Amino acid sequence: MADLFDSLTVGAWTLPNRLVMAPLTRNRAKGTVPGDLAVEYYSQRASAGLIVTEGSQPTAEGQGYLDTPGFHSEEQLAGWRRVADGVHAHGGRIVAQLMHVGRIAHPGNTGGEEVIAPSPLAAPGEIVTADGSKPYPTPREITVEEIPAIVEGYVQAARNAVEAGLDGVEVHGANGYLIHQFLAPGSNHRTDEYGGSPENRVRFALEVTRAVAEAIGADRVGIRLSPAHNIQGATEEDPADVAATYRLLVEGLAPLGLAYLSVLADPKLELIQDLRSAFGGVFIANDGFSGITTRESAQEILDKDLADAVAVGRLFLANPDLPARWRTGAELNEPNPDTFYGGGAEGYTDYPFLDA
Repeated sequence: MADLFDSLTVGAWTLPNRLVMAPLTRNRAKGTVPGDLAVEYYSQRASAGLIVTEGSQPTAEGQGYLDTPGFHSEEQLAGWRRVADGVHAHGGRIVAQLMHVGRIAHPGNTGGEEVIAPSPLAAPGEIVTADGSKPYPTPREITVEEIPAIVEGYVQAARNAVEAGLDGVEVHGANGYLIHQFLAPGSNHRTDEYGGSPENRVRFALEVTRAVAEAIGADRVGIRLSPAHNIQGATEEDPADVAATYRLLVEGLAPLGLAYLSVLADPKLELIQDLRSAFGGVFIANDGFSGITTRESAQEILDKDLADAVAVGRLFLANPDLPARWRTGAELNEPNPDTFYGGGAEGYTDYPFLDA
């Protein structure tokens, strides 16, 4: 039976504990470049077994929200190099989450970049822009001919991340963003080889992940999925179809030898454990989207052998030294939702450490 503070080999890395800092959008990358505050923020949290960065766009048109960082310009890579150096100087490990948002975008946030998606279906709701909240625009349907260039965007971003000194990447296939939009029947109405059947809807996810693994080494690549998350209009409401789709996807991923599979879902679900078994490698559970993962709930996941490691979000946000606090039973800082998105140091780098 594993303990949260046992070491774990994950692909190319040896983690000193099984607490993974989940990707957390913070909207503080002015000009899409991680700055001094990002260097401090990530370095403060280097005691995590593994840090997964905030969702970062592989290409300019992949950006969704205001002030999110990218991995496609020299200025961005210079910023990330400082982040990686800071994390490594404090003994940590950090991977880039590559997040192309697809239709969860607006030209007002990207300098006029075109919004693209598997199908010309607008996402429900609105997105915050510099000019206030705006409805999501109807995206242009991606053509079959341009898919190789989109895949290459992920590949080059992965190469850029490693060149900048990060330890690897996580392919974001969850939460209603581009890869998930291809997977989900609610957002994918295509009738070609990338739509319709589960076999077709998993094609894009497999092409991206396979190409990234070939480019930087599979042992430096993880992937995040969220079956039936039903968020941002990427709906998956037929349980039989969900099971068929994700089993096909994971069976296609398994031979690649990826570092890990991270799943945002209740790890007790039979489907999730079936996917873990089919993957055959390190499995990271994240059950905290609707509630906060506690030390007790995280340890219970390991005690019941539901995962090899646990991703934790909001408590890492508020507690830069979370492993030490959980190990000693110390009091926790409370996350302040008012400072989650945008702003400066407040609610970002000013949460106190135990020794403060």
